[in-house]
Amino acid sequence: MKAVTWQGRRKVSVESVPDPTVKEPTDVIVKITTTGLCGSDLHLYEVLGAFLDAGDILGHEPMGVVEEVGPEVRTLRPGQRVVIPFNVSCGGCPMCERGLHSQCETTQVREYGTGAALFGYTKLYGQVPGGQAEYLRVPFGDTLPIPVPDGPPDDRFVYLSDVLPTAWQAVAYADVPPGGSVAVLGLGPIGDMATRVAAFQGAGLVIGIDLVPERLARAAARGVRTLDLREEGEDIVEAVRDLTDGRGPDAVIDAVGMEAHGAPIARGMHTMVSLLPDALAQRLMRRFGVDRLAALHLAVELVRRGGTISLSGVYGGAADPMPLLVMFDKQLQLRMGQANVHRWVDDLLPLLTDDDPLGVDDFATHHVPLGEAPSAYEMFQQKRDGAVKVLFKP
Repeated sequence: MKAVTWQGRRKVSVESVPDPTVKEPTDVIVKITTTGLCGSDLHLYEVLGAFLDAGDILGHEPMGVVEEVGPEVRTLRPGQRVVIPFNVSCGGCPMCERGLHSQCETTQVREYGTGAALFGYTKLYGQVPGGQAEYLRVPFGDTLPIPVPDGPPDDRFVYLSDVLPTAWQAVAYADVPPGGSVAVLGLGPIGDMATRVAAFQGAGLVIGIDLVPERLARAAARGVRTLDLREEGEDIVEAVRDLTDGRGPDAVIDAVGMEAHGAPIARGMHTMVSLLPDALAQRLMRRFGVDRLAALHLAVELVRRGGTISLSGVYGGAADPMPLLVMFDKQLQLRMGQANVHRWVDDLLPLLTDDDPLGVDDFATHHVPLGEAPSAYEMFQQKRDGAVKVLFKP
């Protein structure tokens, strides 16, 4: 089969690789019909190469049709349409039963002390072959895949793999009071969808902050009060306070993470570490790694006293400096973590109707053949051509 493989920093390629096979009696093989390109994939493209091997298959936002089922699978049949969550969770351990599927005790990567395994990610999360491919082996066939109805196009359902539950959890963790205010930092796929979810759930004021004109225009078209970071610059805090009675929003969602603009020292360290041998780079990143924290520090400054910060953007630094004096003084609440996909499916599926209140049907900006993945990664990383959400068609 054809699959998108990691080959080095800022280098991916589409290669012929062996087809996946059933290894455990509860496995299913899914023929992929649509698979997404995520902002988290850019962390692999740019920063986390020390935890990858050349040839690793990328991607964690797939959906498709069941091709084959293992002998112990009871709830799925060949030909059934399914979405695959990005976290590999068993559905039956104490963590999964608590709705913490991203902490699944069955698939935790204990070698590195990390949470549930992820499709198409690094050694830190199990190095499980990903879904930017023609076929995917999926474990826990009775509990992990999400069955979806036939009929509507893939764009209706594919975001159940990541974008929708991640944005929904970001808003849930933000705990915006009815009629309250929330600022969303970063209007990429997750930030954009978070603004839609917040408005749908009754936020009175949704502020979107970014520096890419196409992303700002896209959010503004849906009623978001947008602020251009390039224009506001150091006055961004005052601009937000002017919109929120001088005190700041009730909540801030950081949908940017480690790829924030600014922080030239941290960026330089990322570049330096990426040039080191993998073994040394891994040790440095796991003990002394720092992120570009401009977005998170801005969130701390923006949010009102007693407010909440919700982190959906991925951070990976082991030694990130945090302004704890300010956070303590402002009495802030901070919630974060990988989305627990299955926790939110029952909330989201009823919204994926022809009414389309969250605008999933036209959410993608680009539909690209899988063979054009290298140029799509470059376009998305450079924020060119209005790229907000890219979907691959194997």
